Amino acid sequence: MAVTNHPLASAAAAEILLGGGNAVDAAVAALFALTVVEPMMVGILDGGVSHLRLPNGRHVIIDNLSSAPLAACADMYAPVSDVAASARDTEGRRNATGALAVAVPGSLAGWAHMLTQYGTRPLHAVIRPAIRLAEDGFTVTSYLSECIGGMAADLAGDDGLAKLFLRDGKRIPAGSLLVQADYAATLRRLADEGPDLLYRGSLGATVAGYLQAKGGTVSTEDLMSYAPVERTPVSTDYRGRTVIGPPPPASGGVHIAQMLNVLEGFDVAAMGFGSPDSIHLLAEVLKIAFVDRAVSTADPAFVKVPVERLISKAYASERRAEIDPAHARTWSPGRLNGVESGVESSDTTHVTIADADGFVVSATHTINGLFGACVQIPGTGMIANNYMHNFDPHPGRVLSIAPGKRVFSSMAPMMVTEDGAMRLALGLPGALRIFPSAFQSIVNRIDHGMDVQEAVEAPRIWTEGGALELEPAYSDATAEALFRRGHIIQRMKHIAGGMNAIAFSRDGTMTGAACWRADGTPVGISGGLARPGIRFETI
Repeated sequence: MAVTNHPLASAAAAEILLGGGNAVDAAVAALFALTVVEPMMVGILDGGVSHLRLPNGRHVIIDNLSSAPLAACADMYAPVSDVAASARDTEGRRNATGALAVAVPGSLAGWAHMLTQYGTRPLHAVIRPAIRLAEDGFTVTSYLSECIGGMAADLAGDDGLAKLFLRDGKRIPAGSLLVQADYAATLRRLADEGPDLLYRGSLGATVAGYLQAKGGTVSTEDLMSYAPVERTPVSTDYRGRTVIGPPPPASGGVHIAQMLNVLEGFDVAAMGFGSPDSIHLLAEVLKIAFVDRAVSTADPAFVKVPVERLISKAYASERRAEIDPAHARTWSPGRLNGVESGVESSDTTHVTIADADGFVVSATHTINGLFGACVQIPGTGMIANNYMHNFDPHPGRVLSIAPGKRVFSSMAPMMVTEDGAMRLALGLPGALRIFPSAFQSIVNRIDHGMDVQEAVEAPRIWTEGGALELEPAYSDATAEALFRRGHIIQRMKHIAGGMNAIAFSRDGTMTGAACWRADGTPVGISGGLARPGIRFETI
């Protein structure tokens, strides 16, 4: 089963699975394909987090998030605001667009590591679908066209991006054929020469040389020193299931575990999905997670993160006792030490893939902002990230910039097991709304008994302490009831992005699901090769 945020990426994964590759091979193929068909969301000059379950039941987290260049420093930008909502804004938007916004890329290194350590196919095999899509072209979706339109002004500032995505200054329309010849040539070179072409070779020299010529700080030394990190996941038990996710610098696993622990003391099923009681409880639990996240989650190489305290049942009991079931309240952090919160981008993608042998992959990756830094490396077709925007541009803070520091993230590639057997894998894009949305889908599945399609499609809520966001499917009566409890209501067209999920049945079958918030497409494969020993003779 393969579920990705674009039908052609799901097709790429299916091609690899049908050819005998495993879920890891298919996931890497899908991610490469997404760099072609979702260029606004992901690229090989980006970063992300992959959650792998191996056939022996072991879970592995591969952290290939981007990091600050070695030449970066805490005062490299000029902040224009101390207000939380605009604290990341800088003079000239230099941490958001242009060469100085680019952090050290980790995606290619992470995908190559995942493939080498856990895959069965060589890089040149899994990259072929992406090469075809870039070389032959693909049909632009309305989603991509609208994203181009929203960023047309910034795209126009880069000659390569303007030529590729704009026509007379306007977005290319849905239904157009988009060919990326330069990028196809780069992918062919990577297929032939491997990731060292970027991290230790001529392609890396081209990238670093261009960025530095434009005022950036990424160097060949940064590329040579970058390496993905394998991390041990965090987990908690919830109503007879084990919920497993990534550790810091990704915050999703920790705070989903924390929220489930708090929720465990309530009869959520009896409240009913979407009732004022249920939504109020979810909102209060979200606010608890966000105030604790604001003082506790960052790169563990730079900050001591109190993971064990955050996911402990004892701490959940303390926080649970403070919830008022009748009134919204303002929350303060618990007894934790850590860091301040930050702002992230929602321009991300996700894949969820499982094979017949027990490999499962849930992987979230991002270029950060739409089209990243809006910088294309000339002659390569590669679009650079703007991950430096995730750091606090104010010096002297825990989330301030430091050489080699990894960005922190709300990514939540999650899995759920029962008695050691896989039951659910999911993930989605959506910045600060990622892990709250993943959390709600897990609750939908476990507490409300939804099937996997219902669980990912269901209307969502979100708050971090300000307004309580509701999707349109919630009724006005429900919104009014929540308002009377003290919540400030804000209606949203959608909360977070398209979720991909796979449910695993006890009989060994799998069900894939993708929600309406993106171009997600499940592709399931059944049947297969003849059983060994079967032979037909002609007469």
